[in-house]
Amino acid sequence: MGLFRRSSSETPAADDARTRRLLDRADDAFQHEPTTGLDADFQSVVMEGLMTDKAADTYPPTGHGYPRR
Repeated sequence: MGLFRRSSSETPAADDARTRRLLDRADDAFQHEPTTGLDADFQSVVMEGLMTDKAADTYPPTGHGYPRR
C-alpha cells in the first residue's frame, strides 16, 4: 500500500487545516536561532517555501483539482 489512499479527494477545508498545521509546526521548530550554517540554510529554504509571496490567485489552478490522498 502506498503513502496516500487514492480513493478520496482532498477538500479545501482539509488543505487549509494541513497548511495551518504545517505553519504551526514550522513556527515551533524555528523559534530558536539556528546553531550551524547548515541549520540556517535549511531554515531559510523552508521558510521561503512557506512564506513565499508567489501564491496563485486561485487554488487549485484552473484545470487542476486538489491533491488526492
